[in-house]
Amino acid sequence: MIRSIRILRSGLFTAAAAVSIGCHSTAPAPQQAQPVPQYFKVDPATAGTIHGTIHFAGKKPTAKLIDMSEDPACVEAYKGKAHEESLIIGSHGVVVNAFVYVEKGLEGKSFETPSTPVVINQQGCWFRPRVLGIQVGQPLQVVNSDPVTHNIHPMATMNHEWNHSQGPGDDPITRKFTKPEIMIPVKCNIHSWMHAFIGVLDHPYFATTGEDGAFTLPNLPPGTYTVAVWQEKLGTTRQQITVTSGHDSAADFTYKGQ
Repeated sequence: MIRSIRILRSGLFTAAAAVSIGCHSTAPAPQQAQPVPQYFKVDPATAGTIHGTIHFAGKKPTAKLIDMSEDPACVEAYKGKAHEESLIIGSHGVVVNAFVYVEKGLEGKSFETPSTPVVINQQGCWFRPRVLGIQVGQPLQVVNSDPVTHNIHPMATMNHEWNHSQGPGDDPITRKFTKPEIMIPVKCNIHSWMHAFIGVLDHPYFATTGEDGAFTLPNLPPGTYTVAVWQEKLGTTRQQITVTSGHDSAADFTYKGQ
């Protein structure tokens, strides 16, 4: 009788230990906290600005007419004579739609990604804007404001290439680029004259020149930078610019034509 009780107690202890071991072995491992990204913060008290104008020295090119007659709806949407836009020289010989960006000098610095989308609109059977910049991971929103179907086809090499049709009244298309890339050509597979170019950077220091050919790169920390200018017909030119604490630095560029 006593021996039976001892065996029973031994069995109960063994079962309890097994349950305890089993519970311990199946308990989930504690989750490790994800590291908080350490973004570079510019000190506004010491930040400087690079500004300048992109010039063209040479004979102003004659803009070629674009024939949109293959799609009468585009003729109606554009409302006027359409001209080729690969090289636009404004008044006083300035270059329109040149992409200006810091190419070197920000190594080792990580910048927060904006959540506000950059918008490219298909309007009048053109991409507007034709040249634009965006940060890695920032949303790109594609809108179709025309009464015709368009197609947006970014022909990326460092990023994922994609191709998407968008009809009149369709919802905006939203995409992101995951790697820096200068420049991504964009075309419409339906309308052969529609082109755009996207510069993707891992920092916020870029700009596109407007009708006055001017650009501004504000809020730069003091340092020495390589500033590059890209234009789809004229290529890329560069300058080394030093930004000193709290001061503006001028950087004018000149492309030489034929």
